[in-house]
This record gives sequence, structure tokens and C-alpha cells, in this order.
Amino acid sequence: MRNLILISNEQDNIDISKDIIKLIKTAVNTTLEFEDYKKRAEVSVTICDDETIKSLNSRHRNIDKVTDVLSFPLLGSSDEFDYDLSKKAVALGDIVICAPRAAQQAVEYGHAFEREIVFLVVHSMLHLLGYDHTDERDGEEEMFCRQREILHVIGIER
Repeated sequence: MRNLILISNEQDNIDISKDIIKLIKTAVNTTLEFEDYKKRAEVSVTICDDETIKSLNSRHRNIDKVTDVLSFPLLGSSDEFDYDLSKKAVALGDIVICAPRAAQQAVEYGHAFEREIVFLVVHSMLHLLGYDHTDERDGEEEMFCRQREILHVIGIER
């Protein structure tokens, strides 16, 4: 069963190589496997610039500033996902990554751009699957632990 991973590069500031595309797909698939997700999934990943993510962040979160990544889960109120009959896949949601911000963070944290992208995809995939970290007592520790474990499976350490 192959997951449907739609990747769109809508910026021209940072080169998004075939290797990065492959890493994004690996991060999505590994997260789904780690979480024992049994259905065929559809995930959209958009790579954008500062202006685009700032606009999305303002519109959807009322935060008028650039951020590294946004997740838009399609999880319904009944904990059921949207199933697309034509694609025979569960539409989990959308991930939007700001390439310039990811590049900046990679420099700040002293690791490769590729590692930052994989981290952001894994983090967002967990959000698409229902994890949250807005409350330290309610999910942050579990989510961050899973994140580390998935990155380890992929072969990426801090």
C-alpha cells in the first residue's frame, strides 16, 4: 500500500533537491509506520517562502509573523478522517514548510537543512495524526518523545 504524498515547491529562495523530496516522503511514511497507521494516507506538503507562511499564519492563527511550519489536519470532530474514494486514501491534511525559515533554523541549531526539513515534516505529521503540544501537561512530552523516536528510526539525531 503506497501512501499518496503530494509535494509542491512554491518558492525559489532555497533549492529543493530530489534528495530533499525523497527525505520528505521518507519522513511521512516512517511516521505513519511508526504510528501503526494501517490505511493508505494522502498528505500534502507545500514548501513556501516567508511571505506566504506569514499570510497563512495570520489568517489561520491570528499570529502576524513568519513561522517554520504549519499543519492543517483534516481530522473531524468525531476523530474520523476524510476518505477520498477516487484515490482510495485517507486525506490526513496539509503541511506547509517555510524554506527560508527552515534554512535559518538549521544554521542556528548547527545541523543540515535536510535534517531540519525532516524534523518539521515528522513534527507536522504527528499533528496531522492528532498529537498536540499546546499544553505541557497534555501531550507535549508524549509528542516530543515520539518525534525523537521517529527521527532515530530515520537515522537523524539531534
